Amino acid sequence: MLDKLEAIKIKYKDLEQQLSDAAVVADAQRFRKVGKEYRDLEPIVDAYEKYKNLLSNITFNKQVVAEEKDEELKEMAKMELDEQLAQLPELEEEIRLLLIPKDPEDDKNAILEIRAGTGGDEASIFAGDLLKMYLRYCDSKGWKTEIMNENPGTSGGFKEVVVEVNGDGVYGILKYESGVHRVQRVPETESQGRVHTSAATVAVLPEAEEVDVEIKESDIRRDVYRASGAGGQHVNRTESAVRLTHIPTGTVAECQDGRSQIKNYESALKVLRTRLYEAAINAHNDAIAKQRKTLVSTGDRSAKIRTYNYPQGRVTDHRINLTLYNLGEIVNGDLNPIIDKLIFEENAEKLKMQNMH
Repeated sequence: MLDKLEAIKIKYKDLEQQLSDAAVVADAQRFRKVGKEYRDLEPIVDAYEKYKNLLSNITFNKQVVAEEKDEELKEMAKMELDEQLAQLPELEEEIRLLLIPKDPEDDKNAILEIRAGTGGDEASIFAGDLLKMYLRYCDSKGWKTEIMNENPGTSGGFKEVVVEVNGDGVYGILKYESGVHRVQRVPETESQGRVHTSAATVAVLPEAEEVDVEIKESDIRRDVYRASGAGGQHVNRTESAVRLTHIPTGTVAECQDGRSQIKNYESALKVLRTRLYEAAINAHNDAIAKQRKTLVSTGDRSAKIRTYNYPQGRVTDHRINLTLYNLGEIVNGDLNPIIDKLIFEENAEKLKMQNMH
C-alpha cells in the first residue's frame, strides 16, 4: 500500500507543477482537467502524510519503551504508543476507502426525472414534494438547478418533471435516488382521513456530453407545438415547445420551459442524448450488479427503494434497512444522513469485492 501511496504523491506533485505552468493555464480545458485530478488526489495525499507521521511516531515510541531508563518517560511513551496503535487500523481503513477507484460517471452533472406513479392525484402531489426536497438539497450543496420540462398534475404537483443539476460530483451523489419512492399519508384530496399509499419514480441519469453520444441529425424527427401550463402570456402564442424523436430507438425527449424554440431544442437534445446514454450506463450497471450487490438502482425502475410514512414521521430506506424518525427534516432537503450511509455501504461492498480478488 505504501508504494501505491508514494506513486500517488509523486503524481500529485507533478499535477501541482502543471497548475503553475503557463501553457496549462492558457488552455482552459486542460487546466480544468488537471485541477480536477489534483483536487481528487488531495484527500489521499493528506491521509498518506498523516499515515507516515503516525508510523514514524509509533517507531519512535517503541524505541523509547524498549531503551529508556527513566520509568516516567517510559510510561508516557507507552501511553502514547497505545493511543497511536489504536488509531492505525482506522486510518488504514480510511485510506483503503479513498483508494477505491471512482466510477468515471460520478463527476458528471445529472438529469433528474420524477414521475408520478400509482395513486392518482396524490401521486402527482407527492412527485411535487419530492421535487421540492431535491431542489432544497441541491441548493444546500451549492448546485445549480434548472427545470427543463414539466407536466403539472390536475390537483397540484407534477405528472412528470425533468431537472438539470449542475455542480461538483452531482451524479455520484444523486445516483442513489433512482428507484420507486412510496408515501403513506392521508391525502389532501381525501375527506375520509384514511392513510393511502402512493408512489413516484425517480430516475437520475449522468448528463451525456457530445463525446459520449453522437446523434446524427438525420436520425432525429423534430416536432414543434404550443407549450401548455403555467408560464405567462407568451406560452400559447408561439409554437416554442419542441419534441425530438430518435428514429432508430424510438426514444423521445421534449422541452417547453424555455421562451425560445432554439433554447427548447437545445434542452431537448441534451435530454435525448442523456436518455440514449442511459441505455449504455444501465448495461454497465447491470454488469456491476451481477458481480456485487450494488445500491445504485439499475435499469429496472420498479425497485422500491424508500418509504416516507407521515403518520409515524419516519423514512425507511429498504436497501440498507435504515429507518430514521426525522421525516420533516428529510423532506425539507436534509438527505445527507441517508445518502452518506448509502455511499458508506456501497464503498464497503466494493472493498469486500477488492479483498476477494
